Amino acid sequence: MEENLVPSHVAIIMDGNGRWAKQRGLARTEGHEEGLEAAKRIVLAARREGIRFLSLYAFSTENWKRTAQEVGFLMSLIRTHLMKELDFYRENEIRLVHSGDRSGLPRDVLSEIDRAVEDTSHHRELTVNLAINYGGRDEILRSMRRLLSNLSSSAAEGAVSVDEAVGAMSEKTIALNLDHPDIPDPDLIIRTGGEMRLSNYLLWQSAYSELYFSSKYWPDFTPEDLHAALADYAHRERRFGDAR
Repeated sequence: MEENLVPSHVAIIMDGNGRWAKQRGLARTEGHEEGLEAAKRIVLAARREGIRFLSLYAFSTENWKRTAQEVGFLMSLIRTHLMKELDFYRENEIRLVHSGDRSGLPRDVLSEIDRAVEDTSHHRELTVNLAINYGGRDEILRSMRRLLSNLSSSAAEGAVSVDEAVGAMSEKTIALNLDHPDIPDPDLIIRTGGEMRLSNYLLWQSAYSELYFSSKYWPDFTPEDLHAALADYAHRERRFGDAR
């Protein structure tokens, strides 16, 4: 594929682990384990395809509604993966970052996230953004709180008036206070599992993202499927509201 047709940032909603397991008479936990193996394959495929940023929806703010057993397993799976697979990210020069509400995560999970982020911070081949305890509305709310806190501090110090502080709010200042303002908006969002919705994922950043839906459950999604999604994307015309 021509380099200029490859999206810089691809985001994936990795859906269907539980249904994949149920279809095979397996426990949902086995579906999540297979989903993790699929994620590793797709990370390597994204690197080969020349994608610069890959965001993976690993655990949403709504996933806490699942059974305590499943939530506990998912948290343990994330923590164990980060502990065991650090060499995988090192060897492939992959940088890890985290999006989501840190305050809601178990301390041991957060510790492994921070360790992996710090250890891979100098890699530049591919940035993998792990969305853990992430919700699009929650991110916008946290961005607004950060922005208002900064503006309130400036107003309190007399640097600006309250009216000037409010007037300084804009799409740009909100975007600059999102979890990773250094990561460009996703060019392409892929969702597996046959569902056709964003499920509270990257709501601010997805305003002009191209959407691609696959009927395959996430554990069955292959590098070839990723390539097919990229080929479909390459044939689309992105106008960003332009009438041309």
